[in-house]
Amino acid sequence: MLAVYKLVLASGNKGKLEELRTMLAPQNINVISLAHYPNMPETVEDGSTFKDNAIKKAKEAAKYTGLPVLADDSGLEVDHLGGKPGVHSARFAGIPKDDTANNNKLLEQMRNVPWEQRTARFRCVIAICTPEGELHTSDGFCEGYILEQLKGEGGFGYDPLFYVPKYDKTFAELDMNEKNKISHRGKALKGAVEILAKMVGKEE
Repeated sequence: MLAVYKLVLASGNKGKLEELRTMLAPQNINVISLAHYPNMPETVEDGSTFKDNAIKKAKEAAKYTGLPVLADDSGLEVDHLGGKPGVHSARFAGIPKDDTANNNKLLEQMRNVPWEQRTARFRCVIAICTPEGELHTSDGFCEGYILEQLKGEGGFGYDPLFYVPKYDKTFAELDMNEKNKISHRGKALKGAVEILAKMVGKEE
């Protein structure tokens, strides 16, 4: 097995890369993104669950890069919308991906919905795969509510609409440390960090 101290994040999302580097800094794991592999074909995320998509992305990227890969699939589940946008969160408003369009569509579909029916959760599944086929997964979720207007300048995606009562803030208003403690991705990453620590230990 290749050393895990060099890890590929199967995403070009700068926000995800920053979060992952922050979480893995204590492990001295060097995280690089797929931006280093511009010719890699984009994975078709056709799975019916977040786990399906995360595993598929991790396997394809590990095969292409020859390095251990961490891939995630995450999204927003809105109860009033029957769990949508779910696995289609990134392309909720169509192709190409557009955070502003996605948020506008969500606001429109939640127009005039009373507060008690605006419950939602962010969910994340992380898959870690080596070129040799070793595979691990970790997951996490965070409960909240969908606001009636954007609030906050940080984060990405649906963060400005996702309100967490405990902090009286949206994800877009939380600083990185606060967000990592409670977010769906932060919780999944905690499990992933434990997995990676064990994998790195095998190499030492």
